[in-house]
Amino acid sequence: MKFYFSIPPGLKPYFNKELENYRNEYSKGYFQNAWNHLERAHIIGQKYPTAHSFVHWKMLIFGIKTKSLKEVLGQIPRLLVGGIKSFVGKVPEGNPGGANVPPLQPFPIAIELQEIFIKAGVQQS
Repeated sequence: MKFYFSIPPGLKPYFNKELENYRNEYSKGYFQNAWNHLERAHIIGQKYPTAHSFVHWKMLIFGIKTKSLKEVLGQIPRLLVGGIKSFVGKVPEGNPGGANVPPLQPFPIAIELQEIFIKAGVQQS
């Protein structure tokens, strides 16, 4: 079993860029675009406990701000166990992290995100 801690330095700029894009889109009122960036940040950071938990926190806050009870209720358990699952290397790869998808279901990773992992020197699976 592999234990994960913090996001690798090569991957962190991509993670941070998605969060920056989220903030920019949200501030303009482009909520769907903002959400898409949170999902991308989730996929990039989901193997690393702090990054994974942070994105679920942002998703919870998004749910509160947009008055989405489904998202709020869906994010609470994800926030509580997501970081633990990351730590022990048991995350469903490619899962975008929202309450609109099953929390344990893996998803294909978009080619663009696969390229980010390659550039960052981070192997998936």
